[in-house]
Amino acid sequence: MLNWIWLFLVVVALIFGAINGRIEAVTKAAFDSANTAVKIAIDLIGIMALWLGIMNIAQQGGLVNLLARAIKPVSRRLFPEIPPEHPAMGAMILNIAANWLGLSNAATPLGLKAMEELQKLNRIKDTASNAMATFLALNTASLTLIPATIIAVRTSLGSKNPTEIIGTTIFASGCAMTVAVIVTKLLQRLPMFKLAEPPASDQTTAPDSRAEEEQ
Repeated sequence: MLNWIWLFLVVVALIFGAINGRIEAVTKAAFDSANTAVKIAIDLIGIMALWLGIMNIAQQGGLVNLLARAIKPVSRRLFPEIPPEHPAMGAMILNIAANWLGLSNAATPLGLKAMEELQKLNRIKDTASNAMATFLALNTASLTLIPATIIAVRTSLGSKNPTEIIGTTIFASGCAMTVAVIVTKLLQRLPMFKLAEPPASDQTTAPDSRAEEEQ
C-alpha cells in the first residue's frame, strides 16, 4: 500500500511540475530530499550504535533492573503482562527517558529494540499486543521535560530566549501522554479490540475426548 502511495505522490509531482513548466525544480527537489535522507540515515546509525551500547551496559550492570524495580508500581499498571525485569521493560524505560529529554532520534533505536522484545512475548504474532499498543502511545505522545532538539533549533535560528518553550512543552506533552494512555486502556476493553486467545482449547479438550474413547 505504501508503495502505491509513494508512486501516486511522485506521479502527481511530475504531472504538476510538467504543467507548470517546473520539471527541473521537481527533479532538483527529489535529489535534494534523497541527499537529506542519506545524511539522516547515517546520523541515525551512530545514534543507534551509541544508545544500544548504553542499553547493553546498563542491562549487564543491573541498572535497568534497578530502574524497573523503582517504577514497578507504575509499570505493573501500564504493562501488567510484561515481567518487570524483562529486557523489553528496560528498553522501554530508556526510550521513555530519552523522550523526556527531547532526544527523539536517540529514542528511536531503543523503541525498535523494545518492540522487538515485546514481539517475543506476543502470543499472536500478526497482531499488536496490548503492551505494544500502550508503549506506542507512550512513545508517540511522550512527556517531554527538556525539549533539547527544539531548543537547539531555536538557538541555531537566533532565538533570544530558546528555553521559554519548556513550560508549554511540559504541559502540552503531559496532556497528550495522559489522553493517549487513557484512550489506549479504554480501547483495550472494547470487544472489537480484544485479542483472541490462542487455540489452547484443543489441548484442554483432548484429554476428555480420549477418556470418552477409552470408555
